[in-house]
Amino acid sequence: MASDRTASAPDTSPASDAGSESRTPIPAVGSAPSALAVRPRIGLLALALGLAATLIALTGSWIPSLWGDEAASLMASTRPLPSLFTMLGHVDAVHGTYYLGLHVWIDMFGTSPFSIRLPSALAVGATVCAVVLIADRLSTPTVAVVAGVVCCVLPRVTYMGEEARSFAFSAAIAAWLTLILIELLRRQRPPLALWIAYGLLLVLGIYVFLYLALFVLVHALILARAHPPRPMVWAWLATSAGALLLAGPLFVLAFFERAQISYLSTDSEVGFTTLTVGLWFGEAWFAVVAWLLIGVALGVRMRQGWLLRHSRLSTRSRPTGGGGPPRRQADEGTDSLENPQLPSLEFVAASWLFVPTAFLVLMNLVFAGFTGRYSSYSAPAAALLMASGLVWLGRNRRWRILVGTLLIIALAVPIYWEQRGPHAKNDSDWAAVSAVVETHAMTGDAVVFDETVRPSRRPRLAMHAYPAGFVGLRDVALDIPAVDNNTWYDRAYPIETAIGLGRLEGMDRVWLINYSDPGHTDVYAVSALTALGLTATDHFRTHRSVITLYVLPSG
Repeated sequence: MASDRTASAPDTSPASDAGSESRTPIPAVGSAPSALAVRPRIGLLALALGLAATLIALTGSWIPSLWGDEAASLMASTRPLPSLFTMLGHVDAVHGTYYLGLHVWIDMFGTSPFSIRLPSALAVGATVCAVVLIADRLSTPTVAVVAGVVCCVLPRVTYMGEEARSFAFSAAIAAWLTLILIELLRRQRPPLALWIAYGLLLVLGIYVFLYLALFVLVHALILARAHPPRPMVWAWLATSAGALLLAGPLFVLAFFERAQISYLSTDSEVGFTTLTVGLWFGEAWFAVVAWLLIGVALGVRMRQGWLLRHSRLSTRSRPTGGGGPPRRQADEGTDSLENPQLPSLEFVAASWLFVPTAFLVLMNLVFAGFTGRYSSYSAPAAALLMASGLVWLGRNRRWRILVGTLLIIALAVPIYWEQRGPHAKNDSDWAAVSAVVETHAMTGDAVVFDETVRPSRRPRLAMHAYPAGFVGLRDVALDIPAVDNNTWYDRAYPIETAIGLGRLEGMDRVWLINYSDPGHTDVYAVSALTALGLTATDHFRTHRSVITLYVLPSG
């Protein structure tokens, strides 16, 4: 397993996992490397694994029915821009940047589930690419490759890669932002362009996902560990402060729209199973192996740190000792200042994995604002730690490392398969609902949707997610369509009000779609339609819906 490195010295810790592998050298002082320069071989590996991650995420991504949050993405992103900006002034401002990007994407590529999930798959590929480069800079090529493979199949990564939400982008931005920070630390005099890239990416990240602002804390810890020169610390503080200032309007809007997530106060996800399994690993069997590997990585790292400190203390106690790590000699004619010490891969990944989640969980004690998916952007850190632990256990025997990697892939396959099921997204079955209605309904039929469930589960979202099945039907209870509403969903009249307004006059065929779960089926509008003399003639049950045709008897 990798250890802390100075600009001058290779890893000499007793339990090093580097073995005979060479590490990526830190550029000599004054060598002026290009920003994010990489060795060709590792660069190609990073690109190849990034492409593999995208293909893995894309495979079967069109199968699961869209669900509530994805319906919100779709309905917001298909609005005309003036309507979208009006909505963002009332709700979902924190998702506004993602909606704007998806709006442009939809204009070019359409609204199919495959299309609107494709950007997330591409973002997952970018994430894996950055993970490989981070591991190569802080550890060994073997750890880099294993980390990339693990990240490709990590359940949280494969899940967010097939979801039309911003979480995959938050992970990609977090990974590349951390990579840029490492590049800044690798350089004694970082180019201005690198600082600008760091600041702009931090601003973009916050606008894509508000809680990415917590990476200021993560990177502060990494800087504190690295002990860079004071000018670099001040430059980082100024860059981060400027980014937070530019993101200020979003913080203000998020504060005033905080009631939007008030439901989390009664639907808390802070629990042992969520925190140990649900955040990144999907199922208990995968979580056990993952935490074992993470524990090995962190345990060995702490042991190496203790041995290194003990060795330094012993050296300093000798009368002729040199004290401190050796320095890389500067190139002739350049400044003699040394590069800062880089923190270990394990320290960087542990800060990334634990700090944002711990902050959100603690914040939840004061303000209910945590759900498991908010920690999606820490999933790459789990892959880095798992890879470090696996390579250490393999002791640089390639066959052992290969067997361990294949075991992780095998454990991930059943979870991946489940994620691609037709009802994998929150038990949503809207694709099936639309298919039933398309098969059996007639042009001019009325349709009534269950309005008693929470907005993200309402069956009427099937009409927006899969509109083909509802072409030619009359939504008789519609009050204000989403495009004219100041929130993301339609506003509908209660069935009694719709009847009172004469919306069902002359309708002799009415489709009623009610929400259903294994223990209960809603009976919304049943008595009201029966009172009109309509009789239920056909029933169709899907995974979470009951679809009933009510007909006015002839004669």
